[in-house]
Amino acid sequence: MHPRDQTIFALSSGRTPSAIAVVRVSGPQAGLALTTLAGKLPAPRRAGRRLLRDGAGQPIDDAVVLWFPGPASATGEDVAEFHVHGGRAVLSVLFAEIAVIPNIRAAEPGEFTRRAFENGKLDLTEAEGLDDLIHADTDRQRRQALRQLQGLLGDRARDWRERVIEASALIEAGIDFSDEGDVPAELRAPAIKAIEALHGEITKVLAARGHSERLREGLVVAIAGEPNVGKSTLINQLARREVAIVSPHAGTTRDVIEVQLDLDGYPVTVIDTAGIRKTDDPVEQEGVRRARARAEDADLVLWLMEGEQAVDPDAMRSLWKSGDSDRSEGSVWIVRNKIDLMAGGTRPSGEFGISARRGDGIPELVDALVKFSSEFFGATEGAVVTRARQRDLLSQTSESLRRSLDLVEDGEELAAEELRAAAYALGRLLGRVDVEDVLGAIFQKFCIGK
Repeated sequence: MHPRDQTIFALSSGRTPSAIAVVRVSGPQAGLALTTLAGKLPAPRRAGRRLLRDGAGQPIDDAVVLWFPGPASATGEDVAEFHVHGGRAVLSVLFAEIAVIPNIRAAEPGEFTRRAFENGKLDLTEAEGLDDLIHADTDRQRRQALRQLQGLLGDRARDWRERVIEASALIEAGIDFSDEGDVPAELRAPAIKAIEALHGEITKVLAARGHSERLREGLVVAIAGEPNVGKSTLINQLARREVAIVSPHAGTTRDVIEVQLDLDGYPVTVIDTAGIRKTDDPVEQEGVRRARARAEDADLVLWLMEGEQAVDPDAMRSLWKSGDSDRSEGSVWIVRNKIDLMAGGTRPSGEFGISARRGDGIPELVDALVKFSSEFFGATEGAVVTRARQRDLLSQTSESLRRSLDLVEDGEELAAEELRAAAYALGRLLGRVDVEDVLGAIFQKFCIGK
């Protein structure tokens, strides 16, 4: 039997032990699994209390079971659920009893969602939204993922594809009636109007300001500077806990330390790097190399200095990649530490003053980071595109529509071919044509049981 025709099962709830554990079974043998263990099927989509028994008739657990006959189920197949007490011993016996039923096997990561996709319960953009929802760490990530799961992009892509096919039908009808005088021209005009409208809509979506794709990974902020200026103390302040070793000895931080923060719903990864200086210690040299590499790739660098210390231009230039023209001065902030020890001097405009030890100036720095995050991510609330794959396929669609408009006056055949390419790209976006290589990459990232 092909693996896709087999019935699958897995734990679909959280880590054990737990108060309740949910075991899901999907496929043609789901009903047999339920009757074998629970005695009889409950009414569809109605919870029933059952005493589960093993093959020898011995009790396994007092459980709640549910029955979802396909296609009216999450996967489109017959689905059974066992809600049992979440002890490891209970689950171990339950898994063993399910596994001995013919043509039932343990599920692979993401296999339940993949079957839902293959059975038309959701398209690929919605599956990507579900994946993002599972991995969302902040409220803004959750809201963006939920909008995709609810069809924000998928619904529009289906509408665009239908309209492309309708325009293509008009163009191809003109080809079929090319010997009928003015018929091709009459069909061509509404087709051109429809293509222009489609091209405008998709171009507007692609041009929408914002880093919604980056919201999934988050903003990266690197704390850099010379040794012993308080970088580790600062990251402990931002994290509100001790994540880095604080020592008066220079060169304490040898590796890169990362902390994930939620700043007003924006996901931010703050990196504490080794002090950047010349050294003969090979271990510290590697730490400095990694520090420079992470600072180069960061979206924002907090260059930490002591008090009234002068800015070293050469040290600042070490934050740029060779030939990097994208980094602006606004993505490197000067942060002066130990202001409580300063003799009342004024800071240059645009710099921050803090006491990493006492916490002075930290709220103002955090507020500035929230504002920077807001400007960086832009208006993600209305963002339609959330992944590079989606942007690439919409760009291909837009380009094919543009070429069809350029070619339609010279020959309907060429324009029709470009419209077919546009429909194909939208089909790939939805996961309905030629995406087998993409499916494995997406669904293998899901947890087992989802």
